[in-house]
Amino acid sequence: MADPIIPDDLLALLQRVDTPTVCNAIEVAQGKRGFDAFTKGTMQCSAPGEVMVGFARTAKIAGREPPNDAPDVIRARRLDYFRAMAAGPRPTIAVIEDVDFPHCVSAWWGEVHTNVHKGLGLNGALTNGVMRDLGDLAAGFPVVAGSIGPSHAFVHVRELGTPVTVFGLQVQQGDLVHADRHGALIIPPDVIPDLKAAIEKMWAGEQIILGPAKEPGFDLEKLLAAWADFERART
Repeated sequence: MADPIIPDDLLALLQRVDTPTVCNAIEVAQGKRGFDAFTKGTMQCSAPGEVMVGFARTAKIAGREPPNDAPDVIRARRLDYFRAMAAGPRPTIAVIEDVDFPHCVSAWWGEVHTNVHKGLGLNGALTNGVMRDLGDLAAGFPVVAGSIGPSHAFVHVRELGTPVTVFGLQVQQGDLVHADRHGALIIPPDVIPDLKAAIEKMWAGEQIILGPAKEPGFDLEKLLAAWADFERART
């Protein structure tokens, strides 16, 4: 299946809005509630004010115990990992499952790897594993991770390009992922043509409540009147 194309105006919008906005807008585009392709649980974010959006490049790592493969095999697989991360459509984010979860101890994401991945053209990383070097991570390369820790332990690559699971979210290579300090979600390909309009519609609906709520003299009576209009407009 061909990778979906993101229109430039939609991409620019997705790079500005938070993940809850996208989550709600997907339901607006689908015309129903129940969208559930998002992470479940509290995650750590290296750059709380930043968002990332891109097609997933997936891999699995481990590091709690030393690898069983020979050192030359481990080195070759890591180079294959970098080749895999550099490939694929843009924009791109790395989505990495640490198979030691929930007992992850090995930080794949630190000063070196964030700068390397940014240099290879990726614009962020999503993982259930560990990040470190919080004061020295590459600027403009947010990491949304399962935890923070000091060590790389025995970290090594296990698999490339296979389906991964991060905090309950199953990600296939090539899925379009949006992530920020709230977590991450997968944007279904079928909503892409309608997503920009859905975000704008959702914003307009929220103003039915937010406008009056921010005005002087707002009270329960005005809330009830506004809420009736809001209920008619919402998904």
